Amino acid sequence: MDRHPATPAPSPPQGKAGASPGDGFGYLLVHFVEDPDGYGEQVHLSLSDGDDPCAWVRLNGGRPLLRSTLGTTGIRDPYVVRGPDGFFLVATDLRIYGGDDAGWDAWTRRGSRRILVWRSPDLVTWSEPWTLEVAPPEAGMAWAPEAVYDADRGEYLLLWSSALYAADDVEHRGDAYSRVLAAWTPDFRRLGERHVLIDRGSGVIDTTVLVQDGVVHRISKHESFEPGSDRVHHEVGPALLSDGYRTVATRIGADEFDRLEAPILFQDHHDDVWYLFLDQYDRRPQGYVGFRTTDLAHGRWERIPPSRFRMPPDTKHGGVLPLVGDEWQRLRAAYPPA
Repeated sequence: MDRHPATPAPSPPQGKAGASPGDGFGYLLVHFVEDPDGYGEQVHLSLSDGDDPCAWVRLNGGRPLLRSTLGTTGIRDPYVVRGPDGFFLVATDLRIYGGDDAGWDAWTRRGSRRILVWRSPDLVTWSEPWTLEVAPPEAGMAWAPEAVYDADRGEYLLLWSSALYAADDVEHRGDAYSRVLAAWTPDFRRLGERHVLIDRGSGVIDTTVLVQDGVVHRISKHESFEPGSDRVHHEVGPALLSDGYRTVATRIGADEFDRLEAPILFQDHHDDVWYLFLDQYDRRPQGYVGFRTTDLAHGRWERIPPSRFRMPPDTKHGGVLPLVGDEWQRLRAAYPPA
C-alpha cells in the first residue's frame, strides 16, 4: 500500500515555478535523527532552503515520513538514488535505541544481513518497505547501503559495509573487520555476484561514491583511531569496480573533530563547487558539519563556517539528492515544515 502525502500547503515564493524537467533546483536530504530517549531511527526528510545547499529545514513538521515494522524495526543510514523511472531508498536494518540492547559488538557479529528498500515514482508517494539479503552468511551485518545507477548497464551498483568472519566460524566468535562490498541489482529484489570493493586489512565503512566526468570519487571512513589512520579519506579511480584507486585526501576534518563518519558528497547545481557533509558524533548535539571544494580532483576540502551552515541538530547519517524541475516545490507542498 502506498503512503500518500498530507494535505498540500501553498508553495513558498522562493520555489522555481515553471522549471523545465532538466533544470536543477534545491536538494533533498534523507536521514534519521539521533534521539536516545525516543524513536528517531526512521526516515526523516530535510529540504534545502530554496536552492541553498548549506541551509536546511525538516519537512513533515519534523515528523518521520517512513517507518519499518520489518526486521529490527529500526531504520538507519537511509540513502535515495534516482533511476530511469523513479527512485529507490535503501537503509540499514538496525535499531539502537529501544531495540534488543545487544550492543555494538553483537550487532557487528550477529546483526541483520538484510537492507530495507522503498520505491517511489516521484519522491512524494512511497511503497511499503521490503528487505533484501545482501550480505553473505560469513558477514556479521550489512551497514550503510548506497547505490549508483549505471545508465550503460541499466542496473544499480549497490554497496554496503560488512564485517566478514572465517567460513568455519559460523557463530562469528573470532576476529573480523569491515570491508566494503558491492553487487549489481536491476530492481533491489535480485542481487548479482558480490564483489569486495574495499579491503584495507582493517575496518572501512560508510563509503559514498560520486561519478564526475568519467572519474569515480569515493569517500570512506577508516575505522582505526591509531595515529596513522586515514580517518575520513577521499580516493579517485577510473571505474566503479576498478582496483586502480589512489588517495588524494586523508583525515578530512580531523583537526577539528575526533569522530566523523557518514560522508555525503554532491555537486552544486550551478557552480563548480562540491560539498562534503560529515556526521560528527564526538560531542552533542551530534549531526552534520559541512566542507566544500572547488578542486575535487585533488580533494582540497575546507570547512564551511558554522555561521554559513544551517542544519537542525541531530541530523544523522543520510544522503543528499539534487532535485530537478518542480521536485523541490512538490516536496515542500506535500510535507511542509513545522
